Amino acid sequence: MQTWIAVPLPLAAAEGGAGGLLSLDLTLLWSTAVLFALFAWVLGKFAWGPLLKIVDEREKGIRDSVETAQKAAVEAKALLTQHQEMLRGAGREREEILARALKEAETARTDLIEKARTDSETLVQRAREQIDREKNQAIAELRGQVADIAVEAASKIVKSSLTPEAQKKLVDDYITSLPQA
Repeated sequence: MQTWIAVPLPLAAAEGGAGGLLSLDLTLLWSTAVLFALFAWVLGKFAWGPLLKIVDEREKGIRDSVETAQKAAVEAKALLTQHQEMLRGAGREREEILARALKEAETARTDLIEKARTDSETLVQRAREQIDREKNQAIAELRGQVADIAVEAASKIVKSSLTPEAQKKLVDDYITSLPQA
């Protein structure tokens, strides 16, 4: 079985006449080297350069995107910090406004209580004064009525024995003896 594989090799060497599988042909070697160099130069000039340029541009684009993302992250952190500080400031301001409002409400309440107290004291004082005036007026009216009744009673009792001047003196003495208000 191995003979059918081994037979074609010596036949192939006998046909070319120059050698076998391991023979070295310098023309073929140089032409292969020149063609390889020419192919490498064409690829380098027209394919490898633009390909590297595209890769460099892509790398630069990715680098720029990463830098932009990092800058955006830094800006976002700064904005977040700024917003948090604004929230804290708003909280402090809210607390100050509430404290001020409570203080103003307490002041207003105290003022209203004091005003109500003053008004009530004024009303009480006016009421007392009016009561005193009405009391004095009532006492004066009563004195007049008592004087009239006393004069009338005295005039009936003493009509025959006293003179009108004596009656008048008697009534005046009686009125002055009444209790003062």
